[in-house]
Amino acid sequence: MDLVQDIKTGWKAALDYMNYRAQPETIKGVVVRTPDYRHSVLDPRFNKAIRQGQKIVTETGAKTLTPALTKPGEFLGAYSARLLTDVGTDSTRQFYWRYNHPMAIAEKAIEQIVPQLADVQDPAKRAAITLGITAPVAASVGTFDITNPGELFRPKGYAQKYSEEGSEDRRQTVEPGMELFDRFFLGRRGEPLKYETAKQDIPSLTPERYKNVLQSQYQDRGLLGLGIVKGTMENIEGYPEVRVVGFPVGLQATGALAGGALAAREAFKPVEGRAPLRTRTKAGITLAGSLAGALAGNLVNRAIASMNNSPEKLPSTYEYQQGV
Repeated sequence: MDLVQDIKTGWKAALDYMNYRAQPETIKGVVVRTPDYRHSVLDPRFNKAIRQGQKIVTETGAKTLTPALTKPGEFLGAYSARLLTDVGTDSTRQFYWRYNHPMAIAEKAIEQIVPQLADVQDPAKRAAITLGITAPVAASVGTFDITNPGELFRPKGYAQKYSEEGSEDRRQTVEPGMELFDRFFLGRRGEPLKYETAKQDIPSLTPERYKNVLQSQYQDRGLLGLGIVKGTMENIEGYPEVRVVGFPVGLQATGALAGGALAAREAFKPVEGRAPLRTRTKAGITLAGSLAGALAGNLVNRAIASMNNSPEKLPSTYEYQQGV
């Protein structure tokens, strides 16, 4: 009976906490917290609230909303209520849906690194600043190649998705509109070309690297064996790469994000005796920082690729002849 009571205690504590989070909080008529309808079991705030108890501030002072839970049965009850609510509201799945692309993750990172952006009320001005980061990042992730407009920005070593069926050379497309939609709107890179064609794009490509690329893309299950996040020290161009739900992220994109975000944060810092910078100046500083970061990432990529292509690491003549 004690276990049943513990489960009920935990269940009620979870419901009280979630109901509190779903209501706006006001102090003297001023909204200090907006409603939160996301109830993921992975939210660390929930775990902290049930372990330490939740205190709230009301018009009459502070009071305890939920007690601190200590017993296994209480945690079982609390997480059972949370899980049921999570499933019913798709809270965890919404998080996955929201952050299953590197650009969405980058935007969230920008918000955390440059909190001053929240004070920019004009959406056009805010977009002008953030575009100084997101444009170089988007151009660096590897889903399109800005230097290849003749093939609708197809990335090196990868096929057009809508190439002619049975075509020996899949670098040409028969559906240019759909190709651009897939590449720029959905952010898809496509599948690797066959080795002989890919090597025409990337002369440094070796059979060994190509084999590893195919193994990483189609067989490697990544972290926890789910295939959601996985990485390789050599992508098809020889650079380190992490893939988030199949979408690539490399050092050049990471450098663009870090450089741009840090530059933007510095641009927002007040300087004694100087008026706040204009939006165009902040955007310029942000873009310069992002491009510098992208360049640094690119140089590191090239250094790593150079080391990987050193004579000691290259396959033997026999292995070259065997192919993949």
